[in-house]
Amino acid sequence: MSDFTTYTHSQRPELESLLSTFGDVWPEFIFHDEIARTYLHHTDTTFAHLNLYLCDENDVLVAAGYGVAIAWDGSIETLPAGWDGALEQAVHDYEAHRTPTTFCALAAMVKQSEHGRGLSKYVLHAMKSSARKANLVRMIAPVRPTLKSQYPLTPIDRYITWKQADGSPFDPWLRVHWKEGGEIIKTAPHSMVIRGKVEEWESWTKMRFPESGSYVVPGALQPISIDCERNEGIYEEPNVWMRHSL
Repeated sequence: MSDFTTYTHSQRPELESLLSTFGDVWPEFIFHDEIARTYLHHTDTTFAHLNLYLCDENDVLVAAGYGVAIAWDGSIETLPAGWDGALEQAVHDYEAHRTPTTFCALAAMVKQSEHGRGLSKYVLHAMKSSARKANLVRMIAPVRPTLKSQYPLTPIDRYITWKQADGSPFDPWLRVHWKEGGEIIKTAPHSMVIRGKVEEWESWTKMRFPESGSYVVPGALQPISIDCERNEGIYEEPNVWMRHSL
């Protein structure tokens, strides 16, 4: 970590504007999640101390990550449903003055020009360090598998069983977590739920949907459901819950 300096949003809020230089980190439809629109601003305010920026030796922003703190007892049965549920719970826990116990990592980003350098593991290191500083006792993440969009017809429960020859997860992002001590504890089949009108989905995906049905779209981890009669498209994003020891 000596080549990188980590700053929180509280320390360097001006770095947020530079995230626009990272390139297309996620497909467009991801930015139209209703829960995110309602609560995500809390990552810059309530949880600014868990919103992290990694700069290189020249003070150039190369990676970032953010998360929230939730009051979770460590039981798999009481895990939030996924990304949406974790963000919503974090805000409600804070407003109800419940003491947080767990850092929930919601996103990790690496500038496209820096891909291939293995920087994502340093984002995880920074998250763990920030979690310890915040006196949290564990870290979890609803992980978005990097390559799942190439296998949208494969159920997430089967996808996570795919392994490399050395026994590590097939998926690169799951593998990074695994190599850093993360363990898969549960899938989150409805981690994010994104709804929109048919014309909105056509704009987000640059595709046409002439009739109702299931469609494979670029960047989606499983097909989206289009109902032309109701003028609605629904996408349920499957993620993978992983747990790290602090």
